[in-house]
Amino acid sequence: MRGEEKPQVCVIGLGYIGLPTAAIIARANCPVIGIDVSENVVETINRGEIHIEEVDLDGLVRGVVQRGMLKASTEIAPADVFVIAVPTPFEKDGNHTPDVSYVMSAATEVAGVLKKGDCIILESTSPVGTTEAMRDLIAGLRPDLKMPGLTDEIPDISLAYCPERVLPGKILEELTHNDRSIGGITPRCARKALAFYKRFVRGTCVTTDARSAEMTKLVENAYRDVNIAFANELSMISDEMGLDVWEVIKLANRHPRVNILQPGPGVGGHCIAVDPYFIIHGAPEQSPLIRTGREVNDAKMHHVVEQASRLVEENPGVPVACLGLAFKANIDDFRESPARFVAANIARQFGDRVKIVEPYAAELPLEFSGTGAELVDIDFALENCGILIVLVDHDIFRVIPAEERCSALVYDTRGIWPDASIKPSGKPGLRLAS
Repeated sequence: MRGEEKPQVCVIGLGYIGLPTAAIIARANCPVIGIDVSENVVETINRGEIHIEEVDLDGLVRGVVQRGMLKASTEIAPADVFVIAVPTPFEKDGNHTPDVSYVMSAATEVAGVLKKGDCIILESTSPVGTTEAMRDLIAGLRPDLKMPGLTDEIPDISLAYCPERVLPGKILEELTHNDRSIGGITPRCARKALAFYKRFVRGTCVTTDARSAEMTKLVENAYRDVNIAFANELSMISDEMGLDVWEVIKLANRHPRVNILQPGPGVGGHCIAVDPYFIIHGAPEQSPLIRTGREVNDAKMHHVVEQASRLVEENPGVPVACLGLAFKANIDDFRESPARFVAANIARQFGDRVKIVEPYAAELPLEFSGTGAELVDIDFALENCGILIVLVDHDIFRVIPAEERCSALVYDTRGIWPDASIKPSGKPGLRLAS
């Protein structure tokens, strides 16, 4: 791979990060083969269609597939650059132990087609040391290739870690324009990966070592989690004291050095709700603040269930609409969603009194089966439900005028309707914030 020669790229994992990444690389005129274990995903992409919801992704994928720059397969193929973007969930031990088995499985597949000069880049959010562990696994499988950090000679393979920093709904824009931290097993590896990313990233690319890059990704999300936890704790304190947390935060943020975030029903998504545990797992005795932040944000979901349940119980027979299931506004991603958790709990308690409004869902998730809850549109909810529980701040909810919801009791966990008021717990005129 020299000069302007375009590398053949293999992207492993075609989910919320892998598919947009593959499409952007293909747009930069690098031929890409995308690998996924799902035949349905592969067939969908090869038709020029997409299986996830993301702004402008459908047109981009259609274009690069039609040009022959992106193809999908269930079988690994030789390439010059391998980008691994597979899930890193928790193990099923109940202890939030990171499960890197998908990463190691992908590395095993890559090892079978490696040749001298190839570059492997891990993008999956991972515990510190995962890139080195991946290198060690490949070294055992391919003793014919000299691995970086394990030889005094020039290595045959380059390995690096480069996490994404993206916001759902703006993934294509942020994959292109956000800065990237590129951590190599060695400085030589980092430079090799840097040359690749500069083909399609306009943001600043900073090189470092792999372990620092791994930790940087975790720290970024733990920082956000802890700050959201402060806002969520304030909201629970405000509920206890009969205060409007939105008013308190608005006034406090007038201080030039205060920037309190907005509370919600908890924290969701595959990043902020998960990544702090990777730090806790690696240094449990040194991370009490990060652990507490996680506990506060998890507790907030249960607090919302309790408050919502009380409101429904105080108004027997009144139909209830839970607005939103996604983990954040204007996306179809329900992973680790506090809104989904709250709505499912309400549905299990109150059955067919409960209606669910989620414009990004064609059907309700499995946990709603047997509850009697029904998926409806927002107009049905406004016309038929006397209790509205706002769980996600989708734009379609934000724009509902006061006159269309003035007759309903409102529990607004997102603060999108500042004029709303309810009387859930003997505090007349108080707008329950969260």
